Amino acid sequence: MSDEKLNSLELDGKTFGVIGVCGIVGNLVARILMDRGYKVIGTDMSSKENCRFDSSFEGYDIKIYYGGHPKAFFKEIDYVFVPPSLPKKAKVFDFIEEADICILELGDIFKLFKPDKKVICISGTNGKTTTTQLLKKIAYSAGLKPCEHNLEGMQGNNEFIPSLQDRLNGDIAILETGTDGTPGGLKSVVDLTHPNFAILTNITPDHLVDPENTDKHKGFLDYAKVKGELIQGIEENEGTLIYNSDDPTVVGLLQELDYQGKSISFGLDYDNESSSTKPCWCGREIEIDEVIYGCGVYDCECGIRYEKPDYIASNISLENRSFTLEGPDGVYGFKLAMDGLHNIYNAVGAIIASRIFLDLSDDEIQNGLSQFTGALGRMEVMGEVEGKTIMVDYAHNPAGVKSVLQAVDEIYDKVAVVITVTSESGEEGDIEILKNAIGNVDYIIPASYDCKAAADKLLSIASEGEGDYDLNLLSSIFVFTEGEMEQKGVRTLGASQEQVLNGLETALKTDADLVLCLGEAAFKFDPAIKDFCKNQ
Repeated sequence: MSDEKLNSLELDGKTFGVIGVCGIVGNLVARILMDRGYKVIGTDMSSKENCRFDSSFEGYDIKIYYGGHPKAFFKEIDYVFVPPSLPKKAKVFDFIEEADICILELGDIFKLFKPDKKVICISGTNGKTTTTQLLKKIAYSAGLKPCEHNLEGMQGNNEFIPSLQDRLNGDIAILETGTDGTPGGLKSVVDLTHPNFAILTNITPDHLVDPENTDKHKGFLDYAKVKGELIQGIEENEGTLIYNSDDPTVVGLLQELDYQGKSISFGLDYDNESSSTKPCWCGREIEIDEVIYGCGVYDCECGIRYEKPDYIASNISLENRSFTLEGPDGVYGFKLAMDGLHNIYNAVGAIIASRIFLDLSDDEIQNGLSQFTGALGRMEVMGEVEGKTIMVDYAHNPAGVKSVLQAVDEIYDKVAVVITVTSESGEEGDIEILKNAIGNVDYIIPASYDCKAAADKLLSIASEGEGDYDLNLLSSIFVFTEGEMEQKGVRTLGASQEQVLNGLETALKTDADLVLCLGEAAFKFDPAIKDFCKNQ
């Protein structure tokens, strides 16, 4: 609808009909309208029992017609919202035309109802979920109410969730904003959410634009440029960017984009005695003295080099989960309730945002940190079997896997990891995940078809006296489940529930004191893992 026509609409005292209130978009639009005091009537083809997000309407005064779109619905409303998923040839449009009702589409909702609060967008390949949830916990503990989508089982970065979420009731909007690597996707989210602040956690190979592209260097940097859409959006909105300057890809991206906006950098002072390389923007490989995978101290001939950040965490004790944060506003000691160097990165980003975005004191921030034990599915303990701790983590790309395994290696004596992953980067990603596990764990149990294929390939290469690993080493690390491994994965859901549990049972036969189930399948089937633990 044109801006002129939208501005001429008489909305006061009108009743809005929302078609598809059991879907993501319909649900959120209905609640946005009710949050602004409008009367809303909903309809959906689903029954009440099958309305997936029905619980999110608790506390709202909404009448819903389930199981169809009756004529009574169209007689009671002045405007009707139709979701973008509804086919233009759907019969319901005949009813709308017959009743002569003005149609509102999603773009009209975005124009009519702008965000009325401060907004922060959090993005990056790894850590965005934990950083988002930690920042929310700090806000809640200080008496602030972030707007919540309340869609059970949905991640906050799916479809139109962030762009609608920040139009719901709340004091502030803390939004997880992801991307599948498609150009324009993140820009669309930023344009619709209007953020004042942003956190960029890191950029590591994951959602490559073209996994079949033989030029992996270009594929990775193309993916990084998609993350740059957040940077450009913040500059256009005259906002503040909080970024991890230990990541040379992020620092190089800022130079590539000639970013001139406000920014705050952060990093860690910690010697992990390991190294890695990443593609540099100049075409070379840049060497990194690692803190965690892809982040640390670096120096490239092209001029991209490490500099001390505005905020730096030092005096890090992984055992005590403590560190000192030094910044322009002084030095303060913090203590976490979760493990791992990667979580210190997440915490530092959240602490800076708490200071400048939430305007909180360090004592208020520490109160929130003390209450946050980790995001759902992130190093989450399921139970204990035969003296072994059973844990689940959603990590599903090489960087995430390495960070989590480095964290548990610091805590447990012997670790068996059940890998349920099918990498979004194809075979190369599956092999990289295994390489990042070797050396950080004692046993690897491939629980997905693709992980098993990658393990077989590494063993085959080693048997020919080639590759990076000795055959005896790999033979002692890889522990396979019984029987042939069938392809059960659907896209990145690498394994079936049966394969996950078979991997868990196999891991329990080792002498590890931690069994860690990794990947999207492990996260999805964690209720079955919990039941397994209870029944042993």
